[in-house]
Amino acid sequence: MVSEKVTIVNPSGLHLLNAVNLSNSVSRYKSAISFAYEKNGMQGTVNLKSILSIVAAGIKQGETIEICSSGEDEEEALQAAVTAIKSGLGEPLE
Repeated sequence: MVSEKVTIVNPSGLHLLNAVNLSNSVSRYKSAISFAYEKNGMQGTVNLKSILSIVAAGIKQGETIEICSSGEDEEEALQAAVTAIKSGLGEPLE
């Protein structure tokens, strides 16, 4: 298993459109990939291949999540997710 922390840079956080882009960036990998977050004292884990789960987490700009990947192509899957998030998930960054 590999993991990396990343901060959400999108001004509007993880909403439906960029959740689709994030999920699409990792859907081709065989590894299980998720992110862990903490919000209002509660911890959660979200499957990055589930668009609705990503949106439901309500992650906002400036919040940090920890992406975890496990499986035969875990390194590639992790890097795809991290790169997608750092690049703004197809959304212009202000």
